[in-house]
Amino acid sequence: MEGLLQFLLAKIILLALASSFVYCYDPSPLQDYCVATNETNGVYVNGEFCKDPKRVTTNDFYTSGLNVPGNTIIGPGARNTVVDVERLPGLNTLGVDIARYDFAPGGLDPPHTHPRGSQIFLVMKGKLFVGFVSSNEYNYTLFTKVLYPGDVFVFPKGLIHFHANIGETNAVVISAGGSQDPGRIIIGDAVFGSKPLIDPKVLAKAFALDYNKVKYLQTVFS
Repeated sequence: MEGLLQFLLAKIILLALASSFVYCYDPSPLQDYCVATNETNGVYVNGEFCKDPKRVTTNDFYTSGLNVPGNTIIGPGARNTVVDVERLPGLNTLGVDIARYDFAPGGLDPPHTHPRGSQIFLVMKGKLFVGFVSSNEYNYTLFTKVLYPGDVFVFPKGLIHFHANIGETNAVVISAGGSQDPGRIIIGDAVFGSKPLIDPKVLAKAFALDYNKVKYLQTVFS
């Protein structure tokens, strides 16, 4: 009986450890905060040096400006204003991020992924068509929704997703994520605009495209 209890206890401990790895995205900090600084003589956490705690002020945890629209004139008609560690030093090690997205009518944030964090959208203005694609384990299922002001939609970590303004006016979204630096991989740019370029023969075979079409796409995305 004692051996069985020890076995069950060991199994519970292993499951607890496994759960902590599964549900932890950014590393859990071992201090209240690590305010990022340009100084290079302190503790180094998450790619940033920590400001001396005795010199931390309220303003290290504050920023403003998300009321200012982003410039949607250039590119695909969408622009995101990200609050990162450079803009908000107190964000370092806290495992969250926030951003404002602006979309001109017809504007598009093309298919992309955030490899280090999930993303949640709160629509403030406009009409958006959004969606994401599951992994092959779930047969690449496409989930889409038309969103209006006050609607909330979540995009799971690492999955390809997109956002498009299908309304006749500008659209505004406040976005939050589960990482201080979730990363961003735009699919077209990564596949056809990598540096150096992927061999066109590889892409032609992978996407069942004509070789010359691949070469053209590489000139567009490079």
